[in-house]
Amino acid sequence: MSQSRVSPAVRQAADNPATPQTAVTVAAALAGALALAAFAGPAHAADATEKCYGISKAGQNSCANASGSHSCAGQSTKNYDGQDWKAVKAGTCASMGGKTEAFNGTGTPKDGK
Repeated sequence: MSQSRVSPAVRQAADNPATPQTAVTVAAALAGALALAAFAGPAHAADATEKCYGISKAGQNSCANASGSHSCAGQSTKNYDGQDWKAVKAGTCASMGGKTEAFNGTGTPKDGK
């Protein structure tokens, strides 16, 4: 490895005779780990999700509803409420009988989902 690619901390530790060898090793390992982290992508990309209104059963919503009557997951009181949503894989809401925008009324999800 050329001198220009070695981090200043590793170079300084290696040039200082009073620096214990373990400190040099640790500094080199840290510099290597940081270099790998800079170039490595995520191990796996998270699946994209979307809000799907009108498909959640009472108590099975993902988060706050559009009307503001509750602010947390699992607080819906009505099956398939058009104001409550459930997180689903992106692009699947319509096929499940839901809508990606809140609506007034009750949804009619397909296959009882």
